[in-house]
Amino acid sequence: MIPANADVTPSRPGVIAILLAALPMFGQIFHYMKDLMPLWALSKAFPILSLPLALVVFRYPMAPMSRQVLLSFLWLTIVPSFAGIFYFNQDFFTGLAAQVKLLPMLYFFSFLGLLLMLQPTLREMQMGFLLCGLITFASLIVLWAVIPQAWYNEHYPVGGGPLFSADHRGNRIRMPMFFGIIAIFYYYRCFLRERRLGALLAVVAGVFLTMELVKTRAMLVGILGVIVLNSFFATRGFLRYLISGIALAAVVGLLAFGNLGTLIGDSAATGFDMRFETILKASDFLGISAMRWLFGVGTISPTSSDSLSAFFNHFFFLADIAWLGVIFEFGLIGALLFLFYEIRGLLLYQTVIQRNIDSHFLGSLRDYLLYVLLISNLYPPTLSPGETAVILSVFAYVWLWLQQHGSDWWKETE
Repeated sequence: MIPANADVTPSRPGVIAILLAALPMFGQIFHYMKDLMPLWALSKAFPILSLPLALVVFRYPMAPMSRQVLLSFLWLTIVPSFAGIFYFNQDFFTGLAAQVKLLPMLYFFSFLGLLLMLQPTLREMQMGFLLCGLITFASLIVLWAVIPQAWYNEHYPVGGGPLFSADHRGNRIRMPMFFGIIAIFYYYRCFLRERRLGALLAVVAGVFLTMELVKTRAMLVGILGVIVLNSFFATRGFLRYLISGIALAAVVGLLAFGNLGTLIGDSAATGFDMRFETILKASDFLGISAMRWLFGVGTISPTSSDSLSAFFNHFFFLADIAWLGVIFEFGLIGALLFLFYEIRGLLLYQTVIQRNIDSHFLGSLRDYLLYVLLISNLYPPTLSPGETAVILSVFAYVWLWLQQHGSDWWKETE
């Protein structure tokens, strides 16, 4: 069963232990950590290794979004692979290798299968996610304290992302923050609803560590954007304008004086010059062809002897140009599929979950989908589709139990 947070059923250590072991893989924590080669390789293979768990899903009624996720995945992998044949002179299977990054979309089915096998309570899922968030921040502090300066890489290839780097923003630890950000959103919801000072201090600490140690500008923009929006919509009267005003003032202050200041402008620190050149070359390649704009032109596979940078004689990375990069590779149709992938999750939460369960935890997962949309013009959703897939599978899991037990069975009194 999945009782609500108010349920007194003791949490099962075995279930929480399995979630703690599985969540980092499903959450793509090690997906770009080449410094940790064994875990990186396991993360790359995990979408296939975990796929047998999806067989469990067939024992239950069809979950919402199942068709959408499957059809979107097939379109986004097959169509660009065919396009690459015509535009970059590579065979279909080589082009298909370029879409390995989309395999984590299948976590919707495999993680849903794991949940249906374990049948965790809402509290157990919440503990799993929040403990992963706590471990994330604890790891940041430990690494900051023990890693010597010599380990911070000042010179690395353009497009590279070592775990420890040093640039114009200072020393950075490129820690994946999926669970840490969800924890921030969870505790901010606790503060807004219950006026718990400890929850607000946890949020401040989380944002401070992200700002001072991770220093990823898009990440901070997304976190603060969601905080401002929640401040406005979760409060009423004078308190609404007071809290949202303070949150907005913090954002403006960071833009003016903090690391976010390098996000705006055309200096080399912003990377604007390189991105602008990429935009020009990508737009010129798409030209005025409706076919190219609608269906995309694919990309050159990493397994190919060529590369986009060599093809365009420029440091050409599609992730640098966000939605234009998505349109370049997948077309306007593909971009809409990615957009609906996120929006459908928001609608599922709003129309099904929120009507029956008032949960800070599920609300924080919804906040993360909003966060993905807010930063999508800086950090495209193609890079970590597994994060969204995990959240959607949690919503689908709750939906399945609501169908089986009825909404009266859920009584939330957090």
